[in-house]
Amino acid sequence: MKVVVLDYGSGNLASAERALRRTGAEVEVTDDFETALNADGLVVPGVGAYAACMTGLQAVRGDRIIGRRLAGSRPVLGICVGMQILFESGVEHGEQTDGVGEWPGTVEKLRAPIVPHMGWNTVLPGEGSVLFADLDPSTRFYFVHSYAVRRWELEVTGRFVPPVVTWAEHGGDRFVAAVENGPLSATQFHPEKSGDAGAQVLQHWVDRL
Repeated sequence: MKVVVLDYGSGNLASAERALRRTGAEVEVTDDFETALNADGLVVPGVGAYAACMTGLQAVRGDRIIGRRLAGSRPVLGICVGMQILFESGVEHGEQTDGVGEWPGTVEKLRAPIVPHMGWNTVLPGEGSVLFADLDPSTRFYFVHSYAVRRWELEVTGRFVPPVVTWAEHGGDRFVAAVENGPLSATQFHPEKSGDAGAQVLQHWVDRL
């Protein structure tokens, strides 16, 4: 099983690579279009500013890689800002930047008394979650972010299977902590920095490839 960690100038590449190797997967860190397109799984990490991440992603045609993979039902996992850029847009310092647009919604600043949200926190998994299967409700994951999606806006009707949305709360402000939507999954927290709990989430993702 081969997993590519997309190198577009953003993210904890070495940490992500090490954590994914723990799952038994073959892992390569690269910005090569064809390699990323054809891997069994693609991980899109991300740290820093939303606009800078989008610029870096577009420079390696990462938005096209994501779109083509999902069109072929090939798994993609976004992490932290790598999750945020999957939404329609992000607003930082009054400036709005277009995202990849796989999900409707805007990434905006948390309205908690203390920002950034930095440290360990629990999550409330959505019903039917695979990523968080068999994990105790008291399990904590490592977050470090000032922005998040505070409203889930995708409406699913008809025969489509609704996404599984996992929530977390910081300072009374509720935000999306993870999404499982067919071949597209994402976490706001850093599984690669979340010890055994994060390793289990990654293992669950790899096991589905």
